Amino acid sequence: MVFFLDYIQHKRDCKFKQDERTERIRALTNYRGPYTQQDKDIINKPIEELVQDVKKGTLEPIDLLHTYGKVAIKAQEKTNCLTEVMISAAEGWIEDGSINTDGPLAGIPVSLKDTINVGGFDSSVAFSGFVGNKQPEDGGTVRLLKDAGAIPYVKTNLPISLLSFESTNDVWGRCTNPHNSKYSPGGSTGGEAALLALGGRIGIGSDVAGSVRAPAHFSGVYSLRCSTGRWPKVGFSTSMPGQEGVPSVYSPMARTLNDLTYFTRAIVGMQPWKYDYTVHPIPWRTEVEKEYATKTKLRVGVMKTDGVVDPSPACLRALEKTAVALKKAGHEIVLVEPPSPYEALQIASLLLNADGCQMFKSFYRSGEWDDPGAAQMGWLMNLPRPFKYLYYLWVKYVRRDNIWAGLVKDWHEKTAFEQWKLVAKREAYRAKFFDWWDSVNVDFILTPPNATPAVPHDGMKEAVSSCGYTFLFNLLDYTCGIVPVTHVDKTLDKLPAKFNIKKLNGVAQGAYKLYDAEAMHGLPVGVQVVGRRLEEEKVLAIMKRVEDALGDDKYQLLDID
Repeated sequence: MVFFLDYIQHKRDCKFKQDERTERIRALTNYRGPYTQQDKDIINKPIEELVQDVKKGTLEPIDLLHTYGKVAIKAQEKTNCLTEVMISAAEGWIEDGSINTDGPLAGIPVSLKDTINVGGFDSSVAFSGFVGNKQPEDGGTVRLLKDAGAIPYVKTNLPISLLSFESTNDVWGRCTNPHNSKYSPGGSTGGEAALLALGGRIGIGSDVAGSVRAPAHFSGVYSLRCSTGRWPKVGFSTSMPGQEGVPSVYSPMARTLNDLTYFTRAIVGMQPWKYDYTVHPIPWRTEVEKEYATKTKLRVGVMKTDGVVDPSPACLRALEKTAVALKKAGHEIVLVEPPSPYEALQIASLLLNADGCQMFKSFYRSGEWDDPGAAQMGWLMNLPRPFKYLYYLWVKYVRRDNIWAGLVKDWHEKTAFEQWKLVAKREAYRAKFFDWWDSVNVDFILTPPNATPAVPHDGMKEAVSSCGYTFLFNLLDYTCGIVPVTHVDKTLDKLPAKFNIKKLNGVAQGAYKLYDAEAMHGLPVGVQVVGRRLEEEKVLAIMKRVEDALGDDKYQLLDID
């Protein structure tokens, strides 16, 4: 009886939120219709110039809100990327002076991952049990944004659990890729990426295993994974409160690299440590940005594989295209093999789920849909230890798959003592990687962001463990950025005739079961630029050098209807 009543309430709450969103959109009659010439001019002008237009009075903040409100509604119709629609409230914030139009982001609408707390709106985090948890006031990040002149106007879709490269849940429904509706836009900040690809401007997401980077790669936008302490993170809701083995970070995303850089510079310039006790008091280091923007010859370490899942032909082509372009631009290219990324995957996976997947599962209601990847993790975690050990032995000695066996063996809830030992392993790995980087003496590392382009819907059931190219740098807490480079080509990127998926380890098999160059034709493909800890200025400057090296062959953004 309790199960039935809980399920009924779950369905009621999901319907309530979807009806509420529908009504809020329906009321926005002034945000309908085709784009005007002013809309197109606003969408195509760098935000730095839009800010100056607002300060000079040639544009009003409400003009920008009208344009980007229209963008958001069109993107919602195409991809189901929105959760909380705050446009009417944003009009009020402009009128009552809540938005500081003298700030560095004066009048710029900013979209937010659903987890970010805005006063008067829910942060449901895709759990129906969180419906109705309206926040009484803005969180620290939203206060900072308003003080900077930015206008929060929508929140965006995400996966239940937040542990997926998809963005689907019962509360808001399935978010689709703006390039191909049969594929995921990424996760867990997938709705944000879909909106930005379709004309949104700047946004904020979170990243614990690649959650601002996989969506940028899947959807063809730009993102920066900041190191802990560089971007504010208070004033949020989450699926895993207390999880600090692999800390989650909040970070910026944007439609263009120019906007990403300006946005990051503006937020750091607002002294976020005065809004959030977790932020280091490190001002924007213009001299570092200039150094790497002008350095004649960069030494580029190219990591072609993580040793777990080799990149698919499409992702390898994007990596090689970028390396060739950098070499032609006069930079030195060296192939690098870092300390075992597989070891990092083992440590990070166990740390992230040391609670036995209990915390995020505790928020599920009876009958609530589960992400297929999260469900797989939970099923294996809950498998009785004797059966799990027999499965491990079969994988290791019968299938002779040491990679998958090594991930399965210790996949169970950890005691405090075991957790401490894992943290010690994490710190030892960080030290080893630090020394290795010094020894190879590269300015940055270039890697694939993922072994494949976007996954098809529900594909995380197979590909849940294929996240090593991003997860590695969460464990290390290194600054990383995503630059979109090209699109999947059904002819250039097909698998070789002799490809045999049965020869791959279990993680790689899961990824390659989903790879189909013909079906994926036209999906975006990016590269990942990696710096060391707290090197946001450097990574952004190098991302610009990468894009400049690509020249006329750089990524073409999705056309705006």
